[in-house]
Amino acid sequence: MKCPYCGKLDNKVLDSRMSRENSAIRRRRICLFCKHRFTTYEKVEEQTPMLIKNDGRREMYSREKLKRGILMAAQKRPIAISTIDAFIEDLERKLQESNYKEIPTSEIGERVVDFLKKLDPVAYIRFASVYRNYTLEDFDREVKGIYMTLRHHEPASHRLKQ
Repeated sequence: MKCPYCGKLDNKVLDSRMSRENSAIRRRRICLFCKHRFTTYEKVEEQTPMLIKNDGRREMYSREKLKRGILMAAQKRPIAISTIDAFIEDLERKLQESNYKEIPTSEIGERVVDFLKKLDPVAYIRFASVYRNYTLEDFDREVKGIYMTLRHHEPASHRLKQ
């Protein structure tokens, strides 16, 4: 392992333990040349299926791209990053267990839409409007549907005050 401070390859492992999520081994190292300490993570490289775009192009799965899209939809919403990370971890595990070599992006998109719909109506609408390429009419219909759902679940005492 190359030292991030001096670039030398001579280092020693001081401590090894499982990461919090038990998905990697955390190793604390010391460079034998410059004496700086640094942390590395060892993780199993797992194969996720190749994505098939709507136009037929193939693309490698990108956790960062998926997370960026969800974070943009969830911007300024009361959604914990840990909730998003847990969803992505679960999604990736299911993709790996599926043993599919290829999967349509629409399947992943629908899973994200379902996740956000249960979590936060604003984040859901933001993601769905971009993902599904909503027209103004689609957007209006979706917002009215969410409003009616929320209103239906609202206690009767709140409805009387309006």
